[in-house]
Amino acid sequence: MSQSLLELQSVSKSFGGLRVINDVSFAVEKGSRTALIGPNGAGKTTLFNLISGVYDLDAGSISIDGMDISHMPAHKRCRFGLSRSFQNIRLMPHLSTVENVMLGQHSRSSLPGQLFPIGIGRNRSVREAEDALQSAGLNTYPGQIVADLPYGVQKRIEVVRALMAKPKLLLLDEPAAGLNATETDALLDLLTQISATGVTLLVVEHDMHFVSRLCQDVVVLNFGEKIFHGTPQSAQQEPAVLEAYLGTDHVA
Repeated sequence: MSQSLLELQSVSKSFGGLRVINDVSFAVEKGSRTALIGPNGAGKTTLFNLISGVYDLDAGSISIDGMDISHMPAHKRCRFGLSRSFQNIRLMPHLSTVENVMLGQHSRSSLPGQLFPIGIGRNRSVREAEDALQSAGLNTYPGQIVADLPYGVQKRIEVVRALMAKPKLLLLDEPAAGLNATETDALLDLLTQISATGVTLLVVEHDMHFVSRLCQDVVVLNFGEKIFHGTPQSAQQEPAVLEAYLGTDHVA
């Protein structure tokens, strides 16, 4: 019997007089790989920011594993199993790969020394970061400054950093954007590997080929409203989805 990890109930958000998210409800099952898709301006990133705590809700509720996080600060949501990447890479360009990955560990502790551990603690943190990089096939890069690495490698490093929080739910905002075919395949392999460990994935992505290869479910937004929830294959046959992407002239 499937169980929901993430649940949104009647979530709404306005900026001034503009309603950006309107009464959106859906659930993401534990261990699943779900994509949040829709045309430009549909409200996908806004919804991500509501889930991760960047924005406050105007109405509705959000829960993770039965815990209501609707009004919880972003840094506390990490402790309840949520981690995310961003559309634009937010690595520290002057730090090494392993140092960037170590930064992802700080959300698991309230101790100031967690961010810059010393002695035995530092050795343990370094080993954990290096092991994570090796598991992701990035073990050749630990000492290199990330600014010197290819864009596709940086994207995967950011995913590994997000994993250091040991999330139940990993939010990925356009992870394949700007990647070539080889880099996209490497990212797909990494995310499939992560999913196999039991981490639930929720992905904002424009590349429907990537979505079809990775995800079992898609939630489609248009003008801030949910218009479809089902399989990627069904979404491509749904008139409301086709109209949102192509316009009425292209829908029979």
